[in-house]
Amino acid sequence: MTSKLSKDMEIKNHSSSTSGFILLGLSSNPWLQKPLFAIFFFMYLVTIIGNVLIILAIHSDSRLHTPMYFFLSNLSFMDICFTTVIVPNMLVNLLSETKAISYVGCLAQMYFFMAFGNTDSYLLASMAIDRLVAICNPFHYDVAMNPRHCILMLLGSCTISHLHALFRVLLMSHLIFCASHVIKHFFCDTQPVLKLSCSDTSSSQIVVMTETLAVIVTPFLCILFSYLRIIITVLRIPSAAGKWKAFSTCGSHLTVVALFYGSVIYVYFRPLSMYSVVKDRVATVMYTVVTPMLNPFIYSLRNKDMKKGLRKLRDRIHL
Repeated sequence: MTSKLSKDMEIKNHSSSTSGFILLGLSSNPWLQKPLFAIFFFMYLVTIIGNVLIILAIHSDSRLHTPMYFFLSNLSFMDICFTTVIVPNMLVNLLSETKAISYVGCLAQMYFFMAFGNTDSYLLASMAIDRLVAICNPFHYDVAMNPRHCILMLLGSCTISHLHALFRVLLMSHLIFCASHVIKHFFCDTQPVLKLSCSDTSSSQIVVMTETLAVIVTPFLCILFSYLRIIITVLRIPSAAGKWKAFSTCGSHLTVVALFYGSVIYVYFRPLSMYSVVKDRVATVMYTVVTPMLNPFIYSLRNKDMKKGLRKLRDRIHL
């Protein structure tokens, strides 16, 4: 009896560590696979081209060598990495019959998805701090946001995010999968994978929720606090033109924050029992595909300096 139980446990552990998963994708309807491929391939190309142009424009124009654009160029780079972790594999699966991903590949995708996604949120917080100092304490801006401090903020964002991702993947690697291996999602995300485990996931859910609160809510609260301070300061400006000028420098950033955090909060800050496959797919597409694609447009269409930088880059390319 003991031998049989031991053997069963070995089989379970073997299945959890060596076999792969099937990614159900966005839709199981075979007629939608090619149209979805065309749509997401186009969106991915727009994301890559738009964010590369933002990076090149910032690096080629000395007027854009400021803390705000330093963080923006890094945000664009992280957006490229973030979508590249998800979309190419999703595109392959849309045209594939098997839609398989290995166990190690699933954990690797989960790691880089969380690492780049969390770095995005910390960079958005860094940009909020930049606006806070620029508007509320302009005379100390050059000292507070000097290149060394900006690099330290970037390194801190990357370090915290990668440690968070490593901890999450180590936690997920201890789960046992002994029944269905079909992930009802288009990539390996925490909640869909937890749903498949035949282990007791109650403690894992508590740890995941607590740690997610600590890592994701911290930059969000930083952004919230920064804008509360900015609003208080701007309301003290006597002229309407002065108020508009101050608020206009924050409009693009606030739009991106609303898009990113709106969908992230919806997906991750609910108990597993409230998990909805269709709604979560739509919300996840928003912050993994749509937001990175829209960021270059949001930051360039209403930004005169960015428009000049892009025109300067265009003129250089034509030469």
